[in-house]
Amino acid sequence: MQTILVTGGAGYIGSICTEELLNAGYNVVVFDNLVEGHREAVDPRASLIVGDLADREAIGKALHDSRANAVMHFAAYALVGESMTNPSKYFRNNVVCGLNLLDAMVEAGVKHLVFSSTCATFGVPESMPIEETMVQRPINPYGESKLLFEKILPWYEKIHGITHVILRYFNAAGASERFGEDHRIETHLIPNVLQVALGQKEHACVFGTDYPTPDGSCVRDYIHILDLAQAHLLALQSKKSAAYNLGTGGGTSVKEIIECCRRVTGHAIPLLEQPRRPGDPPSLIGASEKIKKELGWSPRYQSSEAIIKSAWAWHQRHPRGYGS
Repeated sequence: MQTILVTGGAGYIGSICTEELLNAGYNVVVFDNLVEGHREAVDPRASLIVGDLADREAIGKALHDSRANAVMHFAAYALVGESMTNPSKYFRNNVVCGLNLLDAMVEAGVKHLVFSSTCATFGVPESMPIEETMVQRPINPYGESKLLFEKILPWYEKIHGITHVILRYFNAAGASERFGEDHRIETHLIPNVLQVALGQKEHACVFGTDYPTPDGSCVRDYIHILDLAQAHLLALQSKKSAAYNLGTGGGTSVKEIIECCRRVTGHAIPLLEQPRRPGDPPSLIGASEKIKKELGWSPRYQSSEAIIKSAWAWHQRHPRGYGS
């Protein structure tokens, strides 16, 4: 049985990928400092090591003791707005701590990495949908930090033989039956809108209504978290290094998501229009033909309604997140 070390496995995406790895028969060791993650989000079938990637000895020991065959790397700070006010935090954690992980992998002889990257590496693209061959020009430190780590990976393959699969996702959303989205600072649209339906907020905020989009609000490509997890399992089995975009090829505006939340929850969900946030591109839609062709990825949940229904079911069971 192969053992996979999952950094950031107590977070939203990492927890559900851990669950799917276990369902697929892998042994999983989660490495997380629990600053942003939740102990309750770690599947009880997995082992949890509470540690920080800033600690070279800790991650080295975790890799050595677990005898990991590969690493899935989710541990990162991911708030675009915060990165615009505190870039140092993002470059130190997402790049320097990532180097600690790579160096520990070299020492432990672990030769394969699946890296959780982001469409933010592309910045404002020249055309849609975004393909892997397009120029990457980040417009915020978060996207830049992810791109810097992407650029480091080919050198570690050339010099140390570590193969890597980079997965750049667009807007991960939804939930599994057991695990869902619970951030310390919630900036993602769907959970914030659902908090209105739960009676925890008075209104949903729309940041910017004057974008060059059909209804003036930002357009994003929402991908179900279970489809995302399936892509990670396929990437784990890949024998060669590659970078893939993960999206549905279609975009949904902020206002359309809110309207879908109204239908799913039966709640009126009042709107409050706010100014644009710095660092937000008008539209991000991803092309995923490459991963479909090369790894056989096939998304199962294409509609916004399916994504929101799964999220709403989880939030109803966990109205205060993992603290419920």
